[in-house]
Amino acid sequence: MKLYYTVNSPYARKVRVVAAEKHVDIEVEAVDLSDPNCVVKNFNPLGKVPVLVLDDGDSLYDSRVIVEYLDNRTPLAHLIPQNQGAKIWVRRWEALADGICDAAIAAMMEGRKLEAIQDAAIISKQMAKVTRGLETLNLDLSKKKWCVEETFSLADISLGCLLDFLNLRFKDFNWQEPYPNLAKHFASMQKRPSFKDTAPPEA
Repeated sequence: MKLYYTVNSPYARKVRVVAAEKHVDIEVEAVDLSDPNCVVKNFNPLGKVPVLVLDDGDSLYDSRVIVEYLDNRTPLAHLIPQNQGAKIWVRRWEALADGICDAAIAAMMEGRKLEAIQDAAIISKQMAKVTRGLETLNLDLSKKKWCVEETFSLADISLGCLLDFLNLRFKDFNWQEPYPNLAKHFASMQKRPSFKDTAPPEA
């Protein structure tokens, strides 16, 4: 199997962390999506990463699909619980973490436009989503070590990738002080080899 990814994508990083935690051996290749000859569009019609090319040549795309596939490759230490109740909560954490990333990226892309054509309302709207999302995650985490049922899971991986992405792309955005539960969780994630080994170069 081969994973195409970009080094700063929080969604692709989530997949790489899952593969490492599950001890699933995959080949990885960083790509430049701005390159007109980028191979990703040959495997994902949307031209987005991550995309996992299977041994038979078929491909999987969207990080949520890929992580579920990898989690089911081995029967032990499931990162997505087999219990339906816990599974729903883990997937909700993942959905909110990914959604906050979506909003942060939208704000970042608007901010990269020439100042004359930037829409401040768009940036404000998207960053409000980020703030509301972090408030909810911080409250949901409370004093727990891990997000769901005190067991390390995909929820924790998704949260860690989100927070490190904010550190990378929004260096002046201080989330640690107003969200101490998230800061404590992030400190735990930074100690895991899977998280260290997949850190983006600028982090």
